Amino acid sequence: MLSFLKQNLSDLMKLVKRIFFALIITLAAASLLAVLTGNIHLFKAVDSTYLIGRTGPSIDEHAIFESRTVETGEHQPWELDKRYNKYYNKKLFTEIEQFNPAAFLIIKHDKIIYEHYWDGYNKNSLTNSFSVAKTFIGLLIGIAIDEGKINSVNDPVSNYLPKYKNNPELTIKHLLTMSSGIDFDESYKSPFGHMAKAYYGSDIKTLNDNYSVTETPGETWKYLGGNTIILSLILEKVTGTTVSEYMSKKVWQPIGAKNAALWSLDKENGREKAYCCFYSNARDFARIGKLYLNKGIWNNQRIISSNYVSASTSAAYKLKDGNGSPVDFYGYQMWMSYYKDMDIFYARGIQGQFIIVIPDKEIIIVRLGHERGPNLPNYHPSDFYTYIDFSLEQ
Repeated sequence: MLSFLKQNLSDLMKLVKRIFFALIITLAAASLLAVLTGNIHLFKAVDSTYLIGRTGPSIDEHAIFESRTVETGEHQPWELDKRYNKYYNKKLFTEIEQFNPAAFLIIKHDKIIYEHYWDGYNKNSLTNSFSVAKTFIGLLIGIAIDEGKINSVNDPVSNYLPKYKNNPELTIKHLLTMSSGIDFDESYKSPFGHMAKAYYGSDIKTLNDNYSVTETPGETWKYLGGNTIILSLILEKVTGTTVSEYMSKKVWQPIGAKNAALWSLDKENGREKAYCCFYSNARDFARIGKLYLNKGIWNNQRIISSNYVSASTSAAYKLKDGNGSPVDFYGYQMWMSYYKDMDIFYARGIQGQFIIVIPDKEIIIVRLGHERGPNLPNYHPSDFYTYIDFSLEQ
């Protein structure tokens, strides 16, 4: 019996060794393949997701990426409304909690009227904006135009980036309205797609340069983060500074943000992941909403021209979506909707980040969290309407 057990143990150890060496060889081969095929971003992706029990990006990842600080100036605090947190609709509140929120804030007539946080997050917590940052890039483009650093949204992109010298038909406006005709992909599930490489990779410019104009610009709307990255490269070129520094000087300081923000970079001292990854908090995000609500003015100081704000928040009807329908839901890196007889515009991120502005009611809504509702056929997430309904009852 003892001899039998020893033999079985020996066979088991041999099997374990074979499995171990097979695993080592498989991992080595996979690593070599990732390097040879230009997919080294997968190392960072796996390390920051599956190896720690997650399947995708998180709102709390600023510590695992290099970042640049968006500095503040003199803080200009929000006032609290006399009805602050005095009322809420329990049914709608329950609906809000369905999608794992972190923060929910309502500002009405320039005062905070409602505010709630979950799971240890608070008014100073820095969380990922995801695609809300696209709106910030659109804002900075407008400021650069106001300053004469860019002549017009109708300028050919090739005036600023030689990469597009063979595509003089491609304009800055095409980038702003997501109609560039460039063959970027926007898959958030493929580990080999443009978005995965942009998020986990280390050279966002070279990555972007691998894509070309393959369709006629200005005809079809396709939501592609690569367009925003190109806008950020133009900003770098014309301002002679980083996107974060320009954001700090022209926006974050003048609007009196309380907390310094962080903008994730592709590598140490690298470039901002301009299509996403601006880390801030609900109260400071709301300041961008106020700036747009007031048509570019912050406390009597003109930050950006009203004409550009109006263009940003006007639908690009001349474009067609993939179904051939007029684009009545998107402007310059900004979403828009018509709901309950009101024009509404907003910035949004993939995990339920929203800065919503309802001009008719002088309401600004900020919602931050880990999930968002499914997109409806009109392109708007289902929970978007819940936040509006809740705010209208304040």
